[in-house]
Amino acid sequence: MPISERLGQLGSGVFGRVDGEKRSYRLSQQQQQRPLIDLSLGSSDFKPPARLLQVMAEAIAEPPSSRYCLQAATAPFRQAAAAWLEGRFGVPVDPEKEILLLVGSQEGTAHLPLAVLNPGDPALVLDPSYPSHAGGVALASGELVRLPLLADQGWRPAFEQLSDEQRRQLRLLVLGYPHNPTATTGSQEWLEQAMAIAKRSDAVLAHDNPYVDLALEGEAPALLRCDGWRERGIEFFSFSKGWCLAGFRLAFAVGAPALIEALARVKGVVDFNQSLALQAGAIAALQEFPDWPRQLCDRYRQRRDHMAELLTAAGWTVPNSSMALYQWLPIPEPLHDLGSEAAAQWLLRSSGVALTPGVGFGPSGEGWLRLALVADEPVLEQASARLRLALEQRTI
Repeated sequence: MPISERLGQLGSGVFGRVDGEKRSYRLSQQQQQRPLIDLSLGSSDFKPPARLLQVMAEAIAEPPSSRYCLQAATAPFRQAAAAWLEGRFGVPVDPEKEILLLVGSQEGTAHLPLAVLNPGDPALVLDPSYPSHAGGVALASGELVRLPLLADQGWRPAFEQLSDEQRRQLRLLVLGYPHNPTATTGSQEWLEQAMAIAKRSDAVLAHDNPYVDLALEGEAPALLRCDGWRERGIEFFSFSKGWCLAGFRLAFAVGAPALIEALARVKGVVDFNQSLALQAGAIAALQEFPDWPRQLCDRYRQRRDHMAELLTAAGWTVPNSSMALYQWLPIPEPLHDLGSEAAAQWLLRSSGVALTPGVGFGPSGEGWLRLALVADEPVLEQASARLRLALEQRTI
């Protein structure tokens, strides 16, 4: 049976591979002794505002909620998003031409290259970065240009690594700060530098920003603050992290009208929009709970600091995380010979704690593991104790 060659560029997907490992662990005898502690996904264990679920539940019984939803019917959501954006960033946005509802920001970043790239067009992504960034370029048969990020540079995008010729040829740049997986808040200056390159190259600048209100240190950057976003920029916001609604797949893009229209045309052959009931919950989030994400920061900061203390005592090196949800950890010394994929598998089998291998976010993620702070402190303490015991046994 013929299979597309581009699937080889996608691979099996890091989360799919880890899910397979977790499934095997649940079927093993170790599961009986040490139930799985899953710290591999950035899916918050915090509950969303109860009011949002109530709004969705009430709206779902209304007949329009079970029908297809075309673009015109998303107008109330787009108007609420425009009001939130102006309140949050002080930037007026046209809800008719500059906002598009998405099935999660991952869907938007994966589909955008199909809207803006021709086969072979060079597109820059950070390395490491969220898998949909490189995956979207592969789906569009674009040429992937990886920009390695380094710990000793604070995970800064070192655009000076690019030659003049590489910069001129770029058709798309994809950034995302606060940054997953390195847990770095980032800087507005970095986006300004990317925008300068995009202007000179006549390229599109895309910014994935689902963690905009989850910076634990510093101010999260935003493409909306860059001069030129209305001509060549598009930014993705999500309800998954800030409002703890990951399973509802609610997000939106804001950007240059031509880019919003192009992405909408791609989506038009891929999907309709979410139910109006889910949109009602999203509207309530923006209008009634605009500051909800920020009140989560203190809770994540407490988890970060406590887990850092525990892991350091267990022999891990724990760099500071300046954004919520994640810790980006060098592979501990006893596992250096394994690499991140095998190290994550060994830790799961030996401790029952699931982490994400860094190489799943790109070649420069090799040597690192991502831990998601998505469990309460007693569970994190248990996870740390198990990881510590596993490493102690390996060194014996």
